[in-house]
Amino acid sequence: MEPDRSGAAAVVFEDVSLAFDDKVILDEVSFTLDHGHMKIILGASGAGKSTVLRLILGLLKPDSGSIFINGVRIDQMAERDLMKVRDGLGMVFQEGALFDSLTVRENVGYKLFEETDMPIPHVDARVNEVLGFVGLSEFRDRMPSELSGGQRRRVAIARALAAKPRVLLYDEPTTGLDPITALTIDDQVIKLRDLEHVSSIVVTHQLRDAFHIATHEAAMANGQLEFRKASPERAALTEFIMLKDGKVAFEGPAPELQESDDEYLRAFLS
Repeated sequence: MEPDRSGAAAVVFEDVSLAFDDKVILDEVSFTLDHGHMKIILGASGAGKSTVLRLILGLLKPDSGSIFINGVRIDQMAERDLMKVRDGLGMVFQEGALFDSLTVRENVGYKLFEETDMPIPHVDARVNEVLGFVGLSEFRDRMPSELSGGQRRRVAIARALAAKPRVLLYDEPTTGLDPITALTIDDQVIKLRDLEHVSSIVVTHQLRDAFHIATHEAAMANGQLEFRKASPERAALTEFIMLKDGKVAFEGPAPELQESDDEYLRAFLS
C-alpha cells in the first residue's frame, strides 16, 4: 500500500478524471475531506455525484489522478487489498437496500456476523447500541416489510454504523421520503457528524435537506439532545461541492453558496 502523501485526511481526491467512452464524468476533480467534517455533493442528474462514492469504495477506478482513503492510496489497489480499506467505510444506499429475508437485528449486524469472528453476544450488544442511537431499539426483531420508509432508512444508517467506520457515505438518503420523515433522517446525519464525529460525504439533490444538515447542529443540553442553528464553528465543519460538466464549480460553506452571484449556481438553487 502506498503511504499517505495527503496528510491526515479522511478522503482526498487529487486531479481525478473518469470517462465512459466519449462521455467525461469527472474532469480533474480535487477535494479534501478532513476527519470529523462533511462534504455535501450537489449537481444535476449525471453530474458525477454517485460516481464519486463508487470511486471512494473502489468499485470504479479513475482514468487518472489519485484517491486516498484514511491515509492509503486506493486508485491502483488490488481488490483483495481494497477489502481492508472498505472496513473503514460505511455506506447508506438510496432506498436503504435492506435484506428483505432478514430481521432488523440480522440486517444491522450482517457485516459483523458474516465478516468477523466477533462473538454473537458482542455483535448483539453492538446492534442494540446502534439501534438505540437511531431510536429503533424496539424494532430489533421485525422484518423490513413491517417498517415505514423512514424506519428502513434509519435501519440502513444503523447497519452502516455497526462496524464503527471512520467515514460514512450517503447516497440520496432522503429520496422518496415525505418532508417530515426526511427531517428525521437529516437529524440522524447531523447527530453522527456532531456527536460521533464521523467524517461523511452526502450525495443529494434535495436542497432542503442539504441546507438543513449544513446549517444545524446536534448538542446535548442538560442531558437532552437538541437540534439548533449551527454556531459558526460547527457550520464550518460542513462544505458543499457543486459538480458541473465533470468539474468542481463550487466548494465552500452554505452562506457562500447561497450568496454566490454565479448564474449557474443561482439557477440551480432556485
